[in-house]
Amino acid sequence: MSNVSQKKIKVGISIGDINGIGIEVILKTLMDNRILEHCTPIVYGSVKITSFHRKALNIQDFSFNIIQNTEQANPKRANLINCWDEEVKIDLGQQTENGGKYAFKSLEAATNDLLEGKIDALLTAPINKHNIQQPGFDFPGHTEYLQQRAGSAESLMFLVSDDLRVGVVTGHIPLKDVATSITPEKILAKLRLMNKSLKQDFWIEKPKIAVLGLNPHAGDNGLIGEEDQTIILPTLEEARKEKILAFGPYAADGFFGNGSYKQFDAVLAMYHDQGLVPFKTLAFGAGVNFTAGLDVVRTSPDHGTGYDIAGKNQANESSFREALYMALDVVRNRREQDELLENPLKVGQLKMKVTNEDSEE
Repeated sequence: MSNVSQKKIKVGISIGDINGIGIEVILKTLMDNRILEHCTPIVYGSVKITSFHRKALNIQDFSFNIIQNTEQANPKRANLINCWDEEVKIDLGQQTENGGKYAFKSLEAATNDLLEGKIDALLTAPINKHNIQQPGFDFPGHTEYLQQRAGSAESLMFLVSDDLRVGVVTGHIPLKDVATSITPEKILAKLRLMNKSLKQDFWIEKPKIAVLGLNPHAGDNGLIGEEDQTIILPTLEEARKEKILAFGPYAADGFFGNGSYKQFDAVLAMYHDQGLVPFKTLAFGAGVNFTAGLDVVRTSPDHGTGYDIAGKNQANESSFREALYMALDVVRNRREQDELLENPLKVGQLKMKVTNEDSEE
């Protein structure tokens, strides 16, 4: 591995809603000093707010290295950029205007550094999609905001765990709008993003993708809706012409319960709950939300603000820690592939790596 691949990764971390469990899972993750062997964490927030949470959780043996910019980051410490100095009222477990206001201040500062190349990846703690709405953030969630900021025409909400990867064609839209939003162009765009991400970000040489139907029983040959036969099926044929190994459409109700997902490298669902409900049932606590299709790397845990347990020292940091590790893996994989483009002689090493990893699964 070259010096570029080995270069220590700077991971920016936004704190999310200040009244939720975001700061708690951040603190619990970074208290494990082994994290510092793999990356340099940089939290975007406030000394006063993180101190409040630390005291509420009775965490005494941890402190941040306070810095003004990423260049000052200490690779042997967990770092914090103080994004504001004013006193902020914290109401643990409550949805307040301050919760959204300062979640966005943190996210905006971290995103600016991400897009300027000052950090290598962004890990976002949970936000509340309602109270964060303000000038500068008029989006249903992180995914859409980052897609717009990164200047990408498309992105893919990709939920990932050790043995399950699920993406969605339509994301944060009302259920009544789903059917009219399912178009051949939309499905094909998401399949292209998923196929590219599986190769580039997860080192899967020939990914197999399962595509779920829109209607119950995948339309039952047109008896319960025509979209599966007239829109999804022809689109999969077009995808295979592009050498994308996409199969289906499969009836969503039995696909996860009977373990069919284990035969594929990823699953493309038609809408948010069709994909996220089974994913969180099978992988909650160990899953990661990865935004595929961007030139930058962003991950997040698969849970929300957790208002009901905020400040009670009950939040489980497992998903947040997995999101951190995934961000590191994706950055390393992309770096190595960039090196391969510059040095074609290393292509054989790439194929050997992919083959070895496949044989271990």
